[in-house]
Amino acid sequence: MLLTVVVLLAATIVPHFLDRIYYRGPVTAHFDGARFANPDGDEDTARPPGGSRWRFFWNAMTGRDGRPPWPQAVPIRAATLADLLPVTKPAPIPTPAQASATPMRATWIGHASVLVQTPGLNILTDPVWSDRTGPLGRGPKRVVAPGIAFDDLPRIDLILLSHNHYDHFDLPTLERLWRRDRPLIVTGLGNDAILRSRGIPAIAADWRQAVRVGNRPVRVHVTRNHHWGSRWFTDRNRALWSSFVVTLPGGNLFFAGDTGIGDGRWPAEAAALGPIRLALIPIGAFRFAPGQMASGSHIGPPQAVQVFERLRATTAIPIHWGTFRLSYEGYDTPPGLLKAAMRCAGRTGFAPVAIGRPQDIPPVAAPPTANLTSDAALARCLDTPAVRGWR
Repeated sequence: MLLTVVVLLAATIVPHFLDRIYYRGPVTAHFDGARFANPDGDEDTARPPGGSRWRFFWNAMTGRDGRPPWPQAVPIRAATLADLLPVTKPAPIPTPAQASATPMRATWIGHASVLVQTPGLNILTDPVWSDRTGPLGRGPKRVVAPGIAFDDLPRIDLILLSHNHYDHFDLPTLERLWRRDRPLIVTGLGNDAILRSRGIPAIAADWRQAVRVGNRPVRVHVTRNHHWGSRWFTDRNRALWSSFVVTLPGGNLFFAGDTGIGDGRWPAEAAALGPIRLALIPIGAFRFAPGQMASGSHIGPPQAVQVFERLRATTAIPIHWGTFRLSYEGYDTPPGLLKAAMRCAGRTGFAPVAIGRPQDIPPVAAPPTANLTSDAALARCLDTPAVRGWR
């Protein structure tokens, strides 16, 4: 009887204890006064693919979901300070010629963490240097070391923090960065409350709001994507998820964060803020059942190509793959499928890069043709024995 009472009390008390109120504010089209929502619908993000949330986590922890094996470790050549863009001051008010020639260098650190450098500004997206991503130090383990050792990072001026899932919102790393550099952190509504609990200030903004970066001619626009947020089981959607556009003199930076396709209109909303020189687009953690090309919360490579097209970006780097094993696909499936999807779409400029290898980003080019590749056309083109054989 005592055990029954304890269990019933736990079932009543624990969910409320694990819930958190991260944000209070007026009701909007995507906030009902308590929780945020995707205005294009949440039916596809309501539960993990393939069953209940508890079954999903149990299968992931026990390895009983039939996922193909991944390598235990992947060797890389990490970037050093000598590989990174030298620290220089930008022209106070660059001329059009100076702006178009502004250098930009990007280094994929792993998962959704990317260092993007322009003169006088070092930007870091969703920084994660921890070995595991999950509550209480548990969760998926890295198979590849960070592409830049933490001590080799240059001074960080700006951090873009997309949402509060552990594989994107790594408090130990954020604490180290704040103590060392005092960067400006821009995130969606509510996530700043989690940071404040560790003494880290941040600016939280809603979709379609912008934050100025010091006295530079740079603004961070918080833009819509299609996802959800939670740190525990019962604080779901208490804080906002987002993508970002950073307006820069030499062409904008777009960071998709973590996203499904939703209504597919949000990339065009980002593109309307100006020409995108570099887009950081996720391609992994999309296959939760054999043959699946996307899930409600994550885009797979075919949909990532469609996002690239709708952004009309000059260059894109695929992220969110090959660092933590989060879903069913094999280690090499995301980059291989991306290459195939780009061939099907007849596009260039969006190709896999190696972790730790800095990439010089070309200047903004004339936007590609506005013709978009349809789902049906991609599906027909990708219906080959080789693609069907990828796990």
